[in-house]
Amino acid sequence: MTNTLTIALLVVILGLFAADQIWLQWQIPLLAARMVDGLVEYLSFWR
Repeated sequence: MTNTLTIALLVVILGLFAADQIWLQWQIPLLAARMVDGLVEYLSFWR
């Protein structure tokens, strides 16, 4: 992954979070946290 692609991806993700906070009210960070929690639970099963 090149530096340009990394920066562009970071800008898109931060822009999505900012748009969610200002206009959309979809609570994307909370949704992402719940998905990560589910992934941790799934991986802890295989431990």
